[in-house]
Amino acid sequence: MSIKKHSHEIIKNSRPSELSLVDRKRRQIFVIADNIRSLHNIGSLFRTSEAAGIEKLYLVGISATPPRKEISKTAIGAEDNVSWEYYADIIPLLKYFKSTNIPIIALEHTDSSKSFQEIDYSFPLCLVVGNEVDGISEEVMDYADIAVDIPMFGMKQSLNVSVAYGIMLYELIRQLSKNDLT
Repeated sequence: MSIKKHSHEIIKNSRPSELSLVDRKRRQIFVIADNIRSLHNIGSLFRTSEAAGIEKLYLVGISATPPRKEISKTAIGAEDNVSWEYYADIIPLLKYFKSTNIPIIALEHTDSSKSFQEIDYSFPLCLVVGNEVDGISEEVMDYADIAVDIPMFGMKQSLNVSVAYGIMLYELIRQLSKNDLT
């Protein structure tokens, strides 16, 4: 059996490009990027967010915002197809999610973190990912309903934020899709 890879042209022509950002089905996942320092990581967050169809991406603190060529280089135009907002201060945003009873999930190693695959998530939800060096601040952790992490088996105890985000996001989509079928 021979498996033939789709050409870029076939993939491009199979996309629902005629649908506007507003018309596309969005998943009930809100994401907060808390003080992400790398513009390439921001671009990757946009690209992964667009591929997964999240509801909205919030860029907070030192996180850069489009338009920036460094973001676009990695996002490859996804920044134009993801609903996003910028907040200098994360606290009003966290208070908003708390007031609407949307659970806040922190992707962070803590003394009480659960493995990201051991949780049955309820939707809608808000996922927070943190700074490449310092992670999610203690102040933000005070608002989290639960902390989850990705088990590490090597010497390094963390993944790049954009890689960890992709892994976590697709677990959320898997569970959300499974729930849609029941």
